[in-house]
Amino acid sequence: MKRAINILILIIMSTTAFSQSWVDTSLYPFENKYLRLEAGNVHYVDEGKGDIILFVHGTPTWSFLYRDFIKELSKENRCIALDHLGFGLSDKPDSATGTPEWHSDNLSEFIKKLDLQNITLIVHDFGGPIGLAAGIKNSERIKRVVLFNSWFWATDQRKDAEKINKIANSWFGKFMYLNMNFSVKVLLKKGFANKKNLSKEVHQQYINPFPDKNSRIPLLNLAKALVGSSDWYQKQWEQLDLLSDKEWLILWGTEDAFITMDNLEKWQKRLSNSKTKEFDCGHFVQEEATEASIKEITNFMNK
Repeated sequence: MKRAINILILIIMSTTAFSQSWVDTSLYPFENKYLRLEAGNVHYVDEGKGDIILFVHGTPTWSFLYRDFIKELSKENRCIALDHLGFGLSDKPDSATGTPEWHSDNLSEFIKKLDLQNITLIVHDFGGPIGLAAGIKNSERIKRVVLFNSWFWATDQRKDAEKINKIANSWFGKFMYLNMNFSVKVLLKKGFANKKNLSKEVHQQYINPFPDKNSRIPLLNLAKALVGSSDWYQKQWEQLDLLSDKEWLILWGTEDAFITMDNLEKWQKRLSNSKTKEFDCGHFVQEEATEASIKEITNFMNK
């Protein structure tokens, strides 16, 4: 019996090692940790000591997006970055809804299970509604918020969102997302104002978590939810007062082809006491304005 258990452990360990074999540890040199949630095992990194910084990614990225932030900010803080279920090194559960509200519930469970307090919440893209909704549920645990390009309100009346919604819900969109890995291979590139800022090595680390059709379903689910979850976004927006009295820093890429400047104006109008720093770059500020945005976060936390 003992021998059988040992063999099973070795199989599990070897399978895990194999599934992580594509990770470039020179770029992502962190200890991999896992937490069992009701919906599956979520992968995360937990580096450093001090004030807690919780990084929340969007699509089609994973915690790798924040690698340089973790390396630098963990020198004086405790940096935690998870991969949403279906992304990065986390489980890819079958038949999961994969909506932002589902991801947000998982994040809320993650926060409570680790008993995180006095959190500096950093969000981006779909990680905006996912992270902020979890923050609303746990408002007493949130100390400050750093917002990269994102939204948090109804999308069903926006022409740009409706255009994407029609594609995502068509047979052509489904084919492109699931068969051609369109989200990572094409849309991610389009998110860069300067394509030279996305090296082949870095791009490959975003491609690798989605090797086949089934693994790409979470990407399609979120694409459909851009408009599909519109009512839910609006309900969260109406509850933002639970977080609006926190300290806010907005870091915004002004050349974003997806989440344009009118979105920034809406944030600034709602968060009149927030500080904004604009960067001449695209959607992925973390990749195109890395050092400058790390500096802004450091100053924001130490002010």
